[in-house]
Formats: sequence, C-alpha cells, structure tokens
Amino acid sequence: MHAASLRAYEPDHAARPAVVAAAAARAVVVIGEALVDEFHDGAVPGGAPFNVARSLAALGAPTCFISRIGATDAHAALLLESAGRYGLATAGMQRDPGHATGRVSVHESAGAHRFEIHGNAAWDHIAIVAAQQAIAEQAPRAGFVYFGSLAQRGPMSRASIRALVGQAGGLRFLDLNLRAGVDTRELAGDSLALADWVKVNDEELATLLAWFAPANQGVPALMDRFGLQALLVTRGAAGYQMLDGQGRVVAQGSGVDQPAMVDTVGAGDAFTALLLAGLAQGRALPETLALANRYAAMVCGVRGPLPADAAALDPWRAALRALPASGVQA
Repeated sequence: MHAASLRAYEPDHAARPAVVAAAAARAVVVIGEALVDEFHDGAVPGGAPFNVARSLAALGAPTCFISRIGATDAHAALLLESAGRYGLATAGMQRDPGHATGRVSVHESAGAHRFEIHGNAAWDHIAIVAAQQAIAEQAPRAGFVYFGSLAQRGPMSRASIRALVGQAGGLRFLDLNLRAGVDTRELAGDSLALADWVKVNDEELATLLAWFAPANQGVPALMDRFGLQALLVTRGAAGYQMLDGQGRVVAQGSGVDQPAMVDTVGAGDAFTALLLAGLAQGRALPETLALANRYAAMVCGVRGPLPADAAALDPWRAALRALPASGVQA
C-alpha cells in the first residue's frame, strides 16, 4: 500500500481508550490450506487459513498453524519465508515429499476475480498424528480453533481436520467458503455441526438457509439446528452483521471506503484474524468488530492478503491492545 493510503487507515490511537491490563492471550489453533496465489504479476502466499494465521501472529495472538506444504519446491520456500516475516511459527507446517505446495491461478477482471484451485496439493494430505503433536507442543490448552471448508475437499485432510476440531477445547470457529468442489450440502452440514461460531458472506448465508432452514424459517432455525452460538455475515462494501444463537443482530457496521483499492483478496480473512485476535486477548466484542472492519478495508489497498512489510501491521497490533477489555469470557 502507498504510504498515504496506509496513514488513512492507521488506527486513531488518540480516540482509543487506554490499554486495559488483561490475562495472557489464549492460543488460537488454525488448520487448513497454505498455498500460493498466482497473479499476472507474480506469486503471493495465500490460502484463507494461512492468511488468518499470519495476521494473528503479527497482531500478537499466540498461534499454532497446521497445514502441509511441499518438501523442497520453491513455493514452499516462499510460504516459509512469509510465515517467518509475520512471526508465525512453522513447526505445524508439515513437509510432503510426494505432493507439491498448493497453487491457485487468479484470473483477474474489473471488480472481480476467478480462482482456479489446482488439485491434489500437499495441503490435501494433512497427517493427523503430526498435527496432534504440533498442537500438544505449541497450544496444549488453546482457547480457539479455526477451520474452513476448502481444506476438507480431500479425504485425508478432511478426516484429520474433523478429528482435530472434534478433539479441540475452547471455541470452534468455522470459516465456511462454498467454492466449487466444497459447495455441497453434506460438507456444509458436517462442518456446521462441529462449529460454535460461523463466518459466511451474504450469498453463502442464502445457500445455507435454503438447505437447512426450510419454509422460510430463517436464521433462528439455522442456528438452532446446529447449536450455533454466533453467526458473522460479511457483506463486502455493505459491512457486516453479527447474530447471536437466536438469530438476533447483536452488532453491525457499515462498509469502510478504500479509495486506493487494489484488490479484495484476503479482506474477509483479515476481518476474521483481527476478530479472533481480539477474542484471544479478551477485548470487547463491539470494538473488536469495528476495528476488524477497518483492518479488512486496509487489506483491500494492498496486493494480496497482507501488506508486504510486516511493520505496517504494528499500529493495528497496538490499537487492538488498546481496546477495552471484555467483561465476558468468550
């Protein structure tokens, strides 16, 4: 991002309350794909879980990232370098000698992108025993676990992810992404059944309601069917809404304009990461959501899901720590 536009999106520390002393942040376990997005002008590290994990680490949240990459290919080296740049530990990134690091070809057009996600990548083969060992070493009492749907496309990773989430303590956060190949009712239902909190966009919510809330019963029926505690709906330029277990809107915010728009890749992941970092650090939910909304807008002003210079996230880490403490245990 250009310096001028970055300053426009830096948090206003003067408008924030003083830092509130809080207990040590609880760890977040993030499970899923790490891959390379291939744009017309070069390769950029990506994958929603990897985006979330890097942001979490840079924002000061203890993070254990579970994924699988190639053993020796150049894309694997790019991902490891990027993880290190943002302070993300790589012990949970398994090395696969038989499968290459995942790739996504990004076909760009005005106002939209089409993603061609290549098959049988290393992240389709996450091994459960190695993952369990990494979690036991890095986050034995994690407060949160994040998982998505894309990494469940292959049977091995699907089985590993579901077992790991099922074994996890703390809050289970599902980032449902109904892309081609993982846009089935069965996969969505199985994933929702594991989750406490769920994040979707407007279109995905409409699909879920058609599948699981017949006769126009709406969000309350969806929440009740799967025992969900919260639903976060991201609406692009229209902002966001958070609904509770009864389907009532408990927080919402308008979209934040980004005059120096580059692309929207990773904006939703940025929102999720700052939200989880705030929960992990015991920050108040309404203020955390508002800051997450601004953080997502900032990411729309950079190429790919994160600023190339990790130092650009320092003001956001400080602003997150300055938010008031929550009076409720998440």
